[in-house]
Amino acid sequence: MLFCLAMTTDSYDLRVCVLASGSSGNCIYVESPTTAILLDAGLSARQTLLRLNKAGLNPDKLRAICISHEHSDHSTGVARLHKKYGWELYANSDTARAVDRAGLLSWNLFRSGSPFAIGDIDILPFSLPHDAYDPVGFVLRRGNARIGVATDLGIPTQLARQQLRGCQLVVLEANHDEMLLQSSPRPWALKQRIRSHQGHLSNMAAAEMLVDIAGDTLQKVFLAHLSRECNDLGLALRTVRRHLAEAGLDHIHVLPTHPDRHSEFAHC
Repeated sequence: MLFCLAMTTDSYDLRVCVLASGSSGNCIYVESPTTAILLDAGLSARQTLLRLNKAGLNPDKLRAICISHEHSDHSTGVARLHKKYGWELYANSDTARAVDRAGLLSWNLFRSGSPFAIGDIDILPFSLPHDAYDPVGFVLRRGNARIGVATDLGIPTQLARQQLRGCQLVVLEANHDEMLLQSSPRPWALKQRIRSHQGHLSNMAAAEMLVDIAGDTLQKVFLAHLSRECNDLGLALRTVRRHLAEAGLDHIHVLPTHPDRHSEFAHC
């Protein structure tokens, strides 16, 4: 069994740092010993560079940005980062058109379900149910390491579960607590959107999905895209950890992400 470690080590196939997660911006740094990429760029270019610096990461190592979908909290910094640093852009055609309506940027287009590589990192985009044109999650592989990312999805589809099984590390949405969402002052229509099959996963839905996909491989989970109004970090962590423990999976480490600072590192 391959373990993911959250300590500094020179021996890893892939390591991850969530630079930001939440409705104010999402950005995940993934690197191998030779290649680094961003999954989404929902922060401003300035803030992205600041987070990289605070995490002790060298932006010169970055080669590309892969965009999961066009919503601004996943794409705000794309154009500026591409133009300033020359990082390549990867997205499917619908997402690229939605992000770059004027057609001013240069894109590497992928198709959902078709793998591609950036340097020595193999990437498989897979479709997710969310209210965007063609949203995707990602599975990243190098050597024996396998990392799954699904940060905006309304329901845990069979496809998503299938792709995330076998991962040692998963970044998964735990957007809201059902009771906090119900009691929040948000408009009814917004609450319905969040609860819908094209919306966002609740803490309990995320916990149930993790139990289903854990198998013998899953070792670490980052809980992502927590709502500031309809969730609480401590509550999300307790809900998921309790559900995993009840299923005999308390060896899985459940880690926080934050909207205003980077996460710890995790290695595979």
